[in-house]
Amino acid sequence: MSDEKRVYVGGQAVIEGVMMRNNSRVAIAVRKGGGGIAVIRKDFSSIGARVPFLKWPVFRGAVAFVEALVLGIQCLASSAEEVLDEEEEQFKWWELPLTIGIAMAAGIGLFILLPTFLVRFMKQGLEMPLLLNLLEGGLRLTIFLGYVFIISRWKEVGRIFQYHGAEHKAIACYEAGRPLDVDCARLFSPLHRRCGTSFLLIVMVTSIVLFSFFGWPELWQRILIRLSLLPLVAGISYEAIRLAAAKDNLLSRLISQPGLWLQMLTTKNPADDQLEVAICALKEVLPDSQTSDPGKNLEVI
Repeated sequence: MSDEKRVYVGGQAVIEGVMMRNNSRVAIAVRKGGGGIAVIRKDFSSIGARVPFLKWPVFRGAVAFVEALVLGIQCLASSAEEVLDEEEEQFKWWELPLTIGIAMAAGIGLFILLPTFLVRFMKQGLEMPLLLNLLEGGLRLTIFLGYVFIISRWKEVGRIFQYHGAEHKAIACYEAGRPLDVDCARLFSPLHRRCGTSFLLIVMVTSIVLFSFFGWPELWQRILIRLSLLPLVAGISYEAIRLAAAKDNLLSRLISQPGLWLQMLTTKNPADDQLEVAICALKEVLPDSQTSDPGKNLEVI
C-alpha cells in the first residue's frame, strides 16, 4: 500500500474491546457476552486541524497528548457502559467524573508530586541542582516502572493488555499491507513503535532533562514548574516518537527499543476472538476501498 493511500491509525485497549481512530473518525468495538461485537462510531475533529499554529512541531504533540487523554477516557467510559448495559447496570451521573478526577489526581501525585517530595529526605548533603534533578528523575522513573510491573501482574488488567496486543497486531497487519483477517494479524508482533507505553517512557526521560534546566527552587515552585512544563514535555516526546516511527535507522532504534522492552509488560498475545474485535474497530476507521465486509456478527451503534 502506498504512503499516499495509507490512513494513519492509532488505537487503545478499552474494557473488553479496542478503540481505533484516524483524523476524522473513532470506532470502539466491544465483545458482547453473547459472542457478538458492538461497534460504536463517533466523528472526531482535532482542534489542531482548525488552528494552524497547533500543527507546528511540539505544539501538535501537546495537542495530541491532551486530545488522546480526553478521548481515551471517553472511550473507556463508552466500553464500560456497553459491558454494564449487558449486565443491566448503569453508571450513576457522578461516578464517571469522580473516577476521572481520582485517577488524574493519583497520576499527578504519584509521578509528579511524590518524587520531588521524596528527594528532600534522600539528598543527604547533595547541593548541586543537576544532581538533585537527576535523583528526582530517577525516582520518578523507578516509580513508573514499578507501577507498570505491579499492574501487569493483575489478572483483570492482563485481559486489557491482551486487547492492547490485539490493537498493535491489527495495526501492524494493516501497515504491512496484508489482508485484515485474524490469520494474518496473528503473525505480527504485539509490540509497536508508536505505542502509548513507549510515549510515556519518553515523557519520563524528557522530563528529567528538561526539569534540570530550572535548578532546585522551593518545593512549591518545583511542583508549579513541573506541572506547567507538562505540555512542553509531551510535545517534545511526541516529536521523538514520530521520528522513531518514521525511519528505521540506528537513532530510531535507540529511541524505540526501551519502549519496546517496556511493552513486554503492557501487551500480551491476544486470543483470536480479541483479534477479531481489534480488526472490526480498525475497519471502521478505514476508507471503504481498503476494507472488506467486517462480518454479520456486528451490532453497530
